[in-house]
Amino acid sequence: MSGNATHRFRNTSILTVQTADASQVVTSDDLDDQLVDTYRRVGLRPGLLERLCGIRERRWWADGVTFVDGAAMAGAKAISESGVDPTGIGVMINTSVSRKYLEPSTASAVHDALGLPRSAQNFDVTNACLGFMNGMELAAAMIDSGLVDHALIVNGEDARSVQERTIDRLNRPETVARDVLSQFATLTLGCGAVAMVLGRTDQHPEGHRMVGSVSRAGTEHHELCVGDNDMMRTDLKGLLDAGIGLGVDMWTEAGQEFDWHGGMSRYVMHQVSKVHTAAMCEKFGIDESRVPKTFPTRGNLGPASVPFTLATEQDALVDGDRVLLMGVGSGLNTACLEIEW
Repeated sequence: MSGNATHRFRNTSILTVQTADASQVVTSDDLDDQLVDTYRRVGLRPGLLERLCGIRERRWWADGVTFVDGAAMAGAKAISESGVDPTGIGVMINTSVSRKYLEPSTASAVHDALGLPRSAQNFDVTNACLGFMNGMELAAAMIDSGLVDHALIVNGEDARSVQERTIDRLNRPETVARDVLSQFATLTLGCGAVAMVLGRTDQHPEGHRMVGSVSRAGTEHHELCVGDNDMMRTDLKGLLDAGIGLGVDMWTEAGQEFDWHGGMSRYVMHQVSKVHTAAMCEKFGIDESRVPKTFPTRGNLGPASVPFTLATEQDALVDGDRVLLMGVGSGLNTACLEIEW
């Protein structure tokens, strides 16, 4: 492998990963009902979200609850579950795509909500749906180097506002089928939050050791999915093809260093749709029964997707299980990260 795309961690373990679930269930039928006139007028059939993507429902935050609140709730649960004194957290990294302001950082709002000490560094790391895994790598590097003893990574995502705006826009009389398809991925998103506490392996034998990671960049594809707080436009086929191609290149080269092919107890993939999951399993030769799925009831949670899915699966894991996190983000960037449970 060239450069620093392959890395083995020396002394970092996951102490806990916890979620905060948004409370309002929004079914795909609910969204279809709001777009039924548009579908009829442009010649598309309702039901694509469930029939094609396998997404039955997703969650929205209740009125008055923000993605910052969600990140803080998940962070508080993770700190409590880890048993780590908050004064011992040296860094808090927020990895949310969602943000209200360009500045200050979202991390500062979460840091304040959690009442973390002034000694805890805090900042945002954003990289589309790969952000949380990047946050894990950065936090582990800080722990391995001795810069901090404990790290908290948080993520809160809010899909409600962009979905409401998208539905309003698609219901305009000038909308054509191409507009619906290019903005279709927006309707697969969901709200949710997750947080993880990392610590030194030699101080936490009860933790789950981070083994190593491999990453790859395909930034020539950075215009395939472009979004802001108002709209997200996606070349669905182009993004799938480019993402799979980049992942296959990474997977092939990773085989020189790691025995990930068939050797893992779980493959925790970024949750997009049943089409994406099936394509990943086919290309990488992965047994789909080892792939836990949250997209049917949570949709695509963005960078929260991988750790959220890991959190829902953790009670089924036993000591010695090998878990591979597999993420991809618009840009394109992709990474795999192994955990020894």
